[in-house]
Amino acid sequence: MKKLFTHLLIRTLEIVLGPNHPNVGKLLHNLAKLYEAQGQYTQAEPLYKRALAIMEKALGPNYPDVVGIILHNFAGLYKAQDQYAQAESLYKRALAIREKVLGPNHPEVAKTLHSFAGLYNAQDQYAQAELLYKRALAIMEKVFGPEHLEVGIILHNFAGLYRNKGQYAQAESLYKRALAIGEKVLGPDHPDVATSLNNLAVLYGTQGEYAKAESFYKRSLAIRENALGPDHRDVARSFENLAGLYKDQGEYTKAESFYKRSLAIRENALGPDHRDVARSFENLAGLYKDQGEYTKAESFYKRSLAIREKVLGPDHRDVAESFENMAGIYDAQGDYAKAESFYKRSLAIREKVLGPDHRDVAESFENMAGIYDAQGDYAKAESFYKRSLAIREKVLGPDHPSLAVSLHNLAWLYNTQGEYAKAESFYKRSRAISEKVLGPDHPALATSLEKWKNRKGESSGRI
Repeated sequence: MKKLFTHLLIRTLEIVLGPNHPNVGKLLHNLAKLYEAQGQYTQAEPLYKRALAIMEKALGPNYPDVVGIILHNFAGLYKAQDQYAQAESLYKRALAIREKVLGPNHPEVAKTLHSFAGLYNAQDQYAQAELLYKRALAIMEKVFGPEHLEVGIILHNFAGLYRNKGQYAQAESLYKRALAIGEKVLGPDHPDVATSLNNLAVLYGTQGEYAKAESFYKRSLAIRENALGPDHRDVARSFENLAGLYKDQGEYTKAESFYKRSLAIRENALGPDHRDVARSFENLAGLYKDQGEYTKAESFYKRSLAIREKVLGPDHRDVAESFENMAGIYDAQGDYAKAESFYKRSLAIREKVLGPDHRDVAESFENMAGIYDAQGDYAKAESFYKRSLAIREKVLGPDHPSLAVSLHNLAWLYNTQGEYAKAESFYKRSRAISEKVLGPDHPALATSLEKWKNRKGESSGRI
């Protein structure tokens, strides 16, 4: 209804004021944001382009309050579609305008630096992202003080960078600072506080602290239901995250119930073709796969893939994820030719969109190595495991949990071939990283150690 009204208003203004009037440009910009918020990126892009062209013509290219804002938001649209080169170009233009006109220490400059950092973070370019987060944080703290809400927002996303790198202590510290600011400024029952609680829960879940994670998820859910209502998309996200936590603990019935509640909210609130609905299908598929219900899992993966290709296009990283997960179904059933085909399709998209040194590319190499390992093609498996390991060491550093996975899988590969000394060396490196990052009491470590102790006669222990 709001979009229809805005369309009618734009047509009226175009007739009265002319098609290139700044007020028309402003409305086009607002309409673009509405489409973007609903995941309708194809409709949003031409509106951003028209709005930008009108404003640059009417006001000049260096008008920070309008042109800079449109460039900034337009960049966000490209980022959401994994069109990183286009997004980077627009962020650079927005940043240049804002720094030139407003000065290097203006809050609007900090906002662009913050968003720019998120772009690099999404591409695993952590050094660049960290630098920009620090610059943005320094500006906001200088202008507003250390306990302002804008500072909390940057701290929150900066924490996500450290979580991605496996630096959980640093991540927890920043998340807690962001939470404290949110509770002080907004009160303990605000939806933004719920987001901070949710992300701390994700962090604790990653480290195997399931009881702590569940407590934080439930606090977040209670706030969201009370503040936003039971049918809000953020409530759906809370149900989804709780479902994932139960899935990790093998509580599949409980997980399925929560995933379905999340899906129902999303379909009702967002429509059947939204990317969040696709994610719900993806999650349910993964749950069924873990229980060996491969036919059911495949059906849900295909429904997710269809939405993603329709909404995001064939070269989006979410599409690659769907191919990767479908390959996993065929891999689990021993249909290695089909699995290899889907892994290769995923890898091609990831290398094209993310570049050759991204963690998702490493995941594809790791999974392809697994199918070669399972077929006894050990030379090929070793080559792919090592390519995955090299990317992870380069991008994530020497102490990331994903690196431990690569070392673990190589250890089992060498064990299978009777290279026991080499296998033991790689296993010890893997375990040392896991204990350092996750702590010695993480549930996965006990399972891994037990299987390694009883590895005689085991053909595979890949994870």
